[in-house]
Amino acid sequence: MSTPNGAAVAPPPAPAAPVLMGAARYVAFFEALTPEAVERLSDVTTPDIHFVDPFNDVVGLAALQRVFRGMYKDMDGPRFRVTHRAFDGDVCFLRWEFTGRVRRLRADWRIIGMTELRFAEDGRVRQHVDHWDAGRQFHERLPVIGALVRWVRRKAGHG
Repeated sequence: MSTPNGAAVAPPPAPAAPVLMGAARYVAFFEALTPEAVERLSDVTTPDIHFVDPFNDVVGLAALQRVFRGMYKDMDGPRFRVTHRAFDGDVCFLRWEFTGRVRRLRADWRIIGMTELRFAEDGRVRQHVDHWDAGRQFHERLPVIGALVRWVRRKAGHG
């Protein structure tokens, strides 16, 4: 590989077997996630898991379980589907689609995002950081607030 100016760039390091196996287990777990499975998150995460998304920044298994219990309380049929995976050493990047129905809004929801996973030596996930556009994929769809967010985006020139 090389950069646009012709300089050589080393390829990223290959993922270790625990990372490959851990990523496969984690993806399978989340694609089959149920309210009951939330209690088994310790099968695929470390006790000190650090989880970040646009609405949460929590540390620890109990805190992560609360996040997912809240999701099931607020939504009908939430589902994750991983569409792509990429690795760079002990890091796995996932591209995913999340769908479900928000009960209070009586609205179907679809969010596309990316996750950055970091692993412990045993292949369990120790850090899960979600990246997705909460403004465009969430806030703009809310009644009242959505109109304000769209107006601000237009005024800022990002329409």
